Amino acid sequence: MIMSFVKFAILATMGEVIGLRIKTGSYNQPGFGILPRAIVWGFLGMTVKAAFVIFGTGAPALLEVLGMSNATEIIKSGLSPEKVLIAFSISTSLNLFYAPVLMTFHKITDIRITNNGGTVRGLFRPIKFSEIFPAINWRIQWDFIFKKTIPLFWIPMQTINFLLPSQFQILVAALLGIALGVLLAIASQKSQVET
Repeated sequence: MIMSFVKFAILATMGEVIGLRIKTGSYNQPGFGILPRAIVWGFLGMTVKAAFVIFGTGAPALLEVLGMSNATEIIKSGLSPEKVLIAFSISTSLNLFYAPVLMTFHKITDIRITNNGGTVRGLFRPIKFSEIFPAINWRIQWDFIFKKTIPLFWIPMQTINFLLPSQFQILVAALLGIALGVLLAIASQKSQVET
C-alpha cells in the first residue's frame, strides 16, 4: 500500500503536470497545487491497489460461479485465450464499478485544490459537496470521461495490465495515470471550447 501511494503520488501527478503543460504551456502555476495533487494521487493509489485486489479476486470467483472452472488459477498461469477473457472480465468490472467513483472523486479534489489556492492546508478543509458538484461539467464527465475513455482506453489498457505478473500491475496503473493527466487536459480543453 505504501508503494502504491508513492508510485501514484509521483507518476499520476506527473500526468497532471504534463496535462497542465498541454493546457497552459507551463508545468506549474499559482494555485495548481502540485503537492496537494500528489497527496490526493497517493491516496487514490492506495484505493487502486485495494480495487485491484478486490476485482482481481472477485471477478475470477464470479466467473467460476458462472461456470468457468479454475478461473482463479488460470489468471495466474501463462497466456491463453481463457486468461485474456478473465483479464477482460477483471478490467471491465473494475472500470464499470470503481473507475467512475475514482474519476468523480478526482474531479472533486481538483476543484477543491484550485478553490483553495493549491495549498496543502486547503486540501484538509471540509469539502463543500453542495458547491463542488454543480461546478463539475457533467456533460464532459459523462460524454468524454465515462463514455469514451472507460470503454475505449481504460478497459483495453487494464485488460493488458491484468495479463502481466501482479508485481507490475500497480506500476503500470500508475504509469497509466500519466495518460489520465493527458486525457483530463484534453477534456478540460473540450470543456473550455463548449462554454
